[in-house]
Amino acid sequence: MPLHLIKLCVGVERVEDLEAYWRGEAQRVVHTRQTPRREAELLDGGSLYWVIKGVVQCRQSIIAVETVGEGAASRCEIHVRLPVVRTLPTPRRPFQGWRYLKAEDAPADLVDGDSGAEVPPDLVRQLRELGAW
Repeated sequence: MPLHLIKLCVGVERVEDLEAYWRGEAQRVVHTRQTPRREAELLDGGSLYWVIKGVVQCRQSIIAVETVGEGAASRCEIHVRLPVVRTLPTPRRPFQGWRYLKAEDAPADLVDGDSGAEVPPDLVRQLRELGAW
């Protein structure tokens, strides 16, 4: 069973903004300070789930995890693949860095024609907090 990562997507307002950002990049690399120790599980079908404006809204498949540099200057590069897959909007409190996300806790992908794609994230968050969605 794959293991996933979840990370805040800072400075992005909508999924379309993230998609537009990746279109301009030759390599799709996410930089973090810490390297995940469970790399093999992440590379076994894992994804990076993005929290945008307090709601998990999309994911990207992880294709590589590398540590770059040595000592205090080291950092991690997580290589992700397009497309950006929209997920069932799920609220998430702020956190720093990234967190592991078990497959059973990961939001489901939205399918074509699923009405969740048109619902504003703020409304989704309020409905989830009330237990109505």
